[in-house]
Amino acid sequence: MVQPGWLKFVTYVVLLPLILLQAAGIRMPIRAERAVGVPFGMGIGTLYSVTTISGPPLAVFLNNQGYAKQEFRGAVTLVRVVESTLSATAYFLLGLYTLESTRLLSYIVPSVLAGIPLGTWLIRRMDSETFRRLCMSFDAVIVGFGVSKVLIELGLVPSPAAYAVLAAVVLIDGCLLRRFFNTRAAQPPEEG
Repeated sequence: MVQPGWLKFVTYVVLLPLILLQAAGIRMPIRAERAVGVPFGMGIGTLYSVTTISGPPLAVFLNNQGYAKQEFRGAVTLVRVVESTLSATAYFLLGLYTLESTRLLSYIVPSVLAGIPLGTWLIRRMDSETFRRLCMSFDAVIVGFGVSKVLIELGLVPSPAAYAVLAAVVLIDGCLLRRFFNTRAAQPPEEG
């Protein structure tokens, strides 16, 4: 009923300013989490099933709420495990797994097995605000790339020119990160 390319485009266009605002440190926490939870979860599930986009909106919501690193990681992990398990089950029931697709596991599994301990080691060495900023920066680049790709997919902008969006996002995000780290470096160290 809905063309996934246009849904991706609208999603990215809505998400990108929100991500950049949060990358700049601007948050507006939602006080009524329980009231928003079910509609948000249904929206994320629907969006994921139609476009496979779920990480950035989830990260925006959790980051906006100001969760600590461990709470953020726990919430993302819980949602992603449920999302992945339900998707894997649906794909199996629909007969979408093939011998070719299972061969990808030999590339993906070692990367995940190396990435999880590396990520755990890295995250223990950074404070919560740096973690939030880096998460939003990563999402900004991912969404900027997504906008560029969907502009090409929909035929709205030709291939090389569409990547100007990604370049602009990288430039803006780089400036925001630089400002953040310069401000942090200028602050006196905390005594403790």
